[in-house]
Amino acid sequence: MAAGKGWTLRTRAIALTVVVAVILGALAVVAAITAAENREGLRVILEKTGPMRVAGQSLQSALLDQETAIRGYVLTADEEDLAPYRSGLAAEQQLIAEMSDLLGDSSHDRAVADQLEAVTSGSREWRAVIAEPVIKAVQDGDSRRAQEIIDQGSRQRFDVLRADVATLQGDILALRNLFADQTEATANLLIFLLILAAVVIIVAGAALLLLLERFVIKPVTDLAAEARLVAAGDYQHRISASGVPELAALADDIDGMRRKIAEDLAEVIAARVAIEATNKRLEEQHEELTRSNRDLEQFAYVASHDLQEPLRKVASFCQLLQRRYGGKLDERADQYIYFAVDGAQRMQRLINDLLAFSRIGRITSGFTEVDLNKVMDEVSGQLDAAREYADGEIVFHDLPTIRGEEPLLTNLLANLVNNALKFRKPEVPPRVEIKSRQVGDQWEISCEDNGIGIEAEFADKVFVIFQRLHAKDAYPGTGIGLAIAKKIVEYHGGRIWIDSDYSGGTAIRFTLPVIASEAAELPSDQGTPQLQEETA
Repeated sequence: MAAGKGWTLRTRAIALTVVVAVILGALAVVAAITAAENREGLRVILEKTGPMRVAGQSLQSALLDQETAIRGYVLTADEEDLAPYRSGLAAEQQLIAEMSDLLGDSSHDRAVADQLEAVTSGSREWRAVIAEPVIKAVQDGDSRRAQEIIDQGSRQRFDVLRADVATLQGDILALRNLFADQTEATANLLIFLLILAAVVIIVAGAALLLLLERFVIKPVTDLAAEARLVAAGDYQHRISASGVPELAALADDIDGMRRKIAEDLAEVIAARVAIEATNKRLEEQHEELTRSNRDLEQFAYVASHDLQEPLRKVASFCQLLQRRYGGKLDERADQYIYFAVDGAQRMQRLINDLLAFSRIGRITSGFTEVDLNKVMDEVSGQLDAAREYADGEIVFHDLPTIRGEEPLLTNLLANLVNNALKFRKPEVPPRVEIKSRQVGDQWEISCEDNGIGIEAEFADKVFVIFQRLHAKDAYPGTGIGLAIAKKIVEYHGGRIWIDSDYSGGTAIRFTLPVIASEAAELPSDQGTPQLQEETA
């Protein structure tokens, strides 16, 4: 069709696209062929001549190592002086094999291969005429004969060998320069093709811009002006259809969207009012829950603190009755007194633990840098009697220094180690191991033992206050220890959990933040290989 007014926007766009596509396609084919040649030249330079030049230098060093080792062996007759000779021989053979693998069947490669064979033959001849006879003479105890062999021709033969290696290096360099020149030529052609493609694209772009300005941009600009009125909030403004049919259809679609937005907006406003009311109720409930938790902690603290004195009196008088009248009354009376004393003591321990639980985060001495190794030394001393009674072992690795409250961290580790000693297997001496590793910006501390373990289904329950998995007669305690441990860890910005994948007993792991200055210096996931032990 001749160009004229009868051409539609689609026809003009297709014609321009076809012309540009044909030109760019032809340029792309030529550029692809040129790029392939350029890539092949670069591959030869990078993957063949480059490694071969390095291998040639290494080959020269390997030959020098052999020659130097032979001379040294003649002087010392020490077999250890032959180690450089043998390692140099092995390196030479490996390098020659690598260089042979890199060479192909082209005429340029055959020239390098011939020179490599000359080097190989020269090296083999030097070993046969010089190196091996010298080694045999020294091993036979004939040092004079070995020196004569060295004096008569070693240097001359090795100079010839060194010259062959230099020639090999020159051949490799010539091969590299050849492909470098070819690569430069293809690169220049690629640049020309790219410039030509850019010119074609610019011309096509200018033609396309004129086409778009007349048939698309002006109608779209008018449509956009009306759409902006709607976007500004005038959802009652009707968008009129104008221009080519495609744009008219687009205007109808936009007007339909305007009507839908107007309908949805009314629904959104109603939903927003409902959401704001719900958020207000949630905020009030959150404040009430926070106040309730604060009141509960205050109650626990006050109650446990105020119960201390009367309970201390009850325990003291019960113990006084036990000492004064023990054995003087009947057996049942002694039993009753024992129950009273035991109950009062257990209640004291329970109140002390509850008081300690409520004090976490309320009474603070401030964070300082705490060396967990010193903390474990103190914990080991505190639990020394329990460890000796259980015939157990406490092992702790080179632990980190962290920022925290030392009394709370001591309480944390003491609770974990004491539990590990307590919940042991019958007739099996307990072993407790404390170790650490850095994971990102956190220290992961582990307390592992060979005890009775904790089932995965109870992994969360054990951290709830007053929750016990065993009867008090089987394993004494208040059921608060792990709850205290969890609260201490969370107070220090970490978390604590039972590792259910650990099968050797129980593994309790918790995290503590790395000191800021150390976080930038230490690599992550760093283990701690050194250890200290407390053994029975």
